[in-house]
Amino acid sequence: MRFFVLGALGVLAALTTLAAVIGGPAWWGLVAVLASLAFLGLYDLLQRKHSVLRNYPVLGHMRFLLEDIRPEIQQYFIERNYDGRPFDRDTRSAIYERAKNIKEEQPFGTELDVNEPGYEYLVHSTRPVDVARVAPRVRIGGRDCTAPYDMALMNVSAMSFGALSANAIRALNAGAAKGAFAHDTGEGGVSKYHRQGGDLVWELGSGYFGARNKDGGFDEAKFAATAQEDQIKMVSLKLSQGAKPGIGGVLPGAKVTAEIAEARGVPVGEKCVSPSYHQVFSTPRELVRFVARMRELAGGKPAGFKLCLGSRVDFLSICKAMLAEGVTPDFIVVDGGEGGTGAAPLEYEDHIGTPLTEGLMTVHNALVGVGLRDQVKLGASGKVTSGIDVVKRLIQGADYTNSARAMMMAVGCIQAQTCHTNTCPVGVATQDPKRQRALVVSDKTERVHHYQQQVVAQTMQVIASMGLDRPEDLRPRMLRRRIDHRRTVSYEELFTHLDLGELLEGPRDPGWARDWAGASPDNFTP
Repeated sequence: MRFFVLGALGVLAALTTLAAVIGGPAWWGLVAVLASLAFLGLYDLLQRKHSVLRNYPVLGHMRFLLEDIRPEIQQYFIERNYDGRPFDRDTRSAIYERAKNIKEEQPFGTELDVNEPGYEYLVHSTRPVDVARVAPRVRIGGRDCTAPYDMALMNVSAMSFGALSANAIRALNAGAAKGAFAHDTGEGGVSKYHRQGGDLVWELGSGYFGARNKDGGFDEAKFAATAQEDQIKMVSLKLSQGAKPGIGGVLPGAKVTAEIAEARGVPVGEKCVSPSYHQVFSTPRELVRFVARMRELAGGKPAGFKLCLGSRVDFLSICKAMLAEGVTPDFIVVDGGEGGTGAAPLEYEDHIGTPLTEGLMTVHNALVGVGLRDQVKLGASGKVTSGIDVVKRLIQGADYTNSARAMMMAVGCIQAQTCHTNTCPVGVATQDPKRQRALVVSDKTERVHHYQQQVVAQTMQVIASMGLDRPEDLRPRMLRRRIDHRRTVSYEELFTHLDLGELLEGPRDPGWARDWAGASPDNFTP
């Protein structure tokens, strides 16, 4: 498309020049227009700021024209074509502007319907405090961890090389290196493109990519060799993800290039399957023992797991296993059913997986109830885009957050929703080298860095506006939700909150009591 447009303009310019020479001066005006468009196309091809224009010279300006004239037009078509799933226009604008290091003040106040049931807001203080000069970091590492890691409040969530392009991975990791925050590899292995100096959380899925033997099982020696590298700061076992909890993924053989095969430890050109379940454990006891083994093989680095919550009984079974085995993960990442950048069937995207609010609060309260919350740090991922999102998740029980979709947008994603077709117009979610060249790593590195920096800064600004000095001071009563047009309640009233060790002594809430009685460390309950 790039060279077709330039070629067509060149041919038309040549023909009109010939017509002007033969037919008279009236043609020279058209020659000037076509020559100007040809020069514009050449400039678009060589500039390094806009990925759309690098892949679609001249034609790409139509997108920006629509945004400038009527942003609502573009949003109308997005909602019609994609059922409203992409971020709304204001969210997209905020992400792009923060990535470009632009201060994005808005006039005329909120456009949200604050009287609509479900509307949430934070309680500010009449006496705000000064914003902390340095954002705090979260120390991850329990009693059995010998190499703890200090995590930022917002980090890059799990997105694999293969799902994202080489240039996107390079920009994300280089941005993480510049801003001193963490980058989760996703389950596709640690590729050479991840090695830009940024701190890595190596995620291991059911395919064990990067630590896989010929039969598709887990290879301890391969795992240890990578996990002990300096750039790997933590190791994570993926039990499930928000986009498709309960099923694995399949990468067709045609997409398994030499580079992807190298990162995943699989043969070139052969179908690459992530099973729906793990071979390394089948009971809660075996799960926690394996996490402990991962920590040992990683040289004492923090080890944990990620899950999109299913039943509460299942997670309570894991808690009972922790108590019975005397083993705890150093961290747990809760992925919301509304999140996920991975391709998935519509049924799974829309109807399976606990939403992040309920999942996060359940995990947090379960750990409090068994007296282990101080030993396990909680991460939250699922449509985290702003300082308000971060503060909400901290109130709901998280210690830190991860962002996937917004980080994709920081490296240039325009939500074209063609990720599964290998034709991403901006080079973010494609393995086509011609399309990837649109994404200029040096420019997008800065955008990733700026975006994370501004979100964390706004997080601390909001906390200060609430009259608090640090995230640890946030409480459920400070987040409120409108129930109907007459009633608003705080999260303290809206949800059941367990006391420290309450599950061990006998929970007061009948629902928690029933689920605790039904949980077993020796099996997962359907």
